Parts: sequence; structure tokens; C-alpha cells
Amino acid sequence: MEQNVLLQEIVKALELFSEKIHHEMQELGDQLRAEMHEMGNQLRAEMHEMGDQLRAEMQEFRAEVNERFDRLDTKIASLRIELTETQETVDFLSSKTIQHERKLRKLYG
Repeated sequence: MEQNVLLQEIVKALELFSEKIHHEMQELGDQLRAEMHEMGNQLRAEMHEMGDQLRAEMQEFRAEVNERFDRLDTKIASLRIELTETQETVDFLSSKTIQHERKLRKLYG
């Protein structure tokens, strides 16, 4: 009978120990879930911040590219005007040269 009581005490101690381990594992699981949730939130926040930063940098880049294209358009427009004026000058000088050549031919002819 004493052995039976001893076995019951051992079984009871093992059950208490098992419950304690189960409770501690559940606490660790809850703690781990909470930490993972917090890390997920931090990661989301960091990704959101990086996305905002990337959008801002892209906006700056876009503005800079647009500004450069505007300056390039201005330069090209200026070159077109210069080329048109140069062509007009060449046309004028060509016509004057032809006129002078005709006069010279008349004089020598």
C-alpha cells in the first residue's frame, strides 16, 4: 500500500510538473507571437518609410530630369532660330553674289 501511495505521489508530481512545463511553453509561445507581431509591425513601418523615401527621391529625380529637358528644349529652340537666321543670311549672300557675278559678266562681256 505504501508503494501505491508513493506511485500516486510520483504521478501527481509528474502531472504538476507537466502542467507547469505546458504553462511555461504556452507563455513562451505567446511571448514569441507577441515579439513576431511587433517585428512584423516594425518591418511594415520600415518598408512604408522606405517606400515614402523612394517616392520622394523619384519625385526629385523626375523634377531634375524635367528641368534638364526644359533647358535642352530651350537650347534646341535657340539653335533652330540661329540656323534659320544663318540660312537666311546665306540665301541673301548667295543672291547678292549671283547679282554681282551677273554684273561682272555684263562688264566683261
